[in-house]
Amino acid sequence: MRGQLLKSLFSVVITLLCLGSLLTTLIWYMFDHNSNVEPRKLPPQKKSAPQPSELCKGCKEVIDKVVERYSQTWKKQDDNYQKFRAQLGSRCHGFDKAIITQANTAVGSKLVYDGEKKRTLQVTPEIFSTFARERPFPNKTWDTCAVVGNGGILTNSGCGKMIDSAQFVIRCNLPPLENGYEKHVGIKTDLVTANPSIFLEKYGALMGRRRPFVESLRTYGNSLLLIPAFSYGHNTPVSLRAVYAIEDFESPTRPIFFNPEYLQSLAVFWRSQGLRAVRLSTGIIMASLALELCANVHLYGFWPFGNHPHGLQALTNHYYDDRQTKTKFHAMPAEFDLLLRLHSQGVLRLHLGDC
Repeated sequence: MRGQLLKSLFSVVITLLCLGSLLTTLIWYMFDHNSNVEPRKLPPQKKSAPQPSELCKGCKEVIDKVVERYSQTWKKQDDNYQKFRAQLGSRCHGFDKAIITQANTAVGSKLVYDGEKKRTLQVTPEIFSTFARERPFPNKTWDTCAVVGNGGILTNSGCGKMIDSAQFVIRCNLPPLENGYEKHVGIKTDLVTANPSIFLEKYGALMGRRRPFVESLRTYGNSLLLIPAFSYGHNTPVSLRAVYAIEDFESPTRPIFFNPEYLQSLAVFWRSQGLRAVRLSTGIIMASLALELCANVHLYGFWPFGNHPHGLQALTNHYYDDRQTKTKFHAMPAEFDLLLRLHSQGVLRLHLGDC
């Protein structure tokens, strides 16, 4: 009797355990099933247009003043242009000295790095062989030159045709020109600069495969490739590797080097104009050189603020990405102010907005 009772109790316990297990499984199934159902979506709410002050703190007043200065009818003032060009030429000699050549830099001479004043480099026959044989610029003044910065202001600007109509087109730091950018920035390139940091970051310091680097230059055709190889010591080896890669793959691109003496003279010149910066940006360097080489200088993509001058919509830092520049290194708003002053004086022409 007692044995039968124990058997019955055991059966009841087993049955309860099974029912509990089934109930638990059912609860978890229902919970899991419901968790996969997307919650009911609220109808999308229209975002109110952000106020200009929210887009760029403290910029609105500055931009308004810039637009006021810029809105004056532009006219070239030949006297002002000639005077400024003469000042640049007498202080910096860009026409003859901006580029290292075998004519102005002999074997055995010493190059002083413009970014590291205590560092020098003696020119060996091998290094000398990489220098341009003669001055790369013809002994004449181009009529129109376009210096194209990479500012976000060029996005959807439609300036491509106007840029390409210039006799000589200068671009900065190997910017992308294809995949839809042509309409806004053009494709013509006579000279393009390359910061050695690009070789380091994008092409593995050219220590491995070099074909991707050389193929990336096809966009620029047979343009001059201007490299600041002698600004800092760590720039020199990778810059020389870039030249050797171009030669080895028989690229039509023609590499040339900035003369550090010219860059130093240019920094002193702009300091005398009131500019305080650790380093001049590539943009103002190329605008300066263009003023010595060209009768009419047009600047595109030069705009240092995070909002568009016409409409105040937010802008990316570059027309192709939003990577930020080293603010402590360059003084972009201060540089722009000086270029705007030259625009107001009719020395060069800044293009802000759509073309």
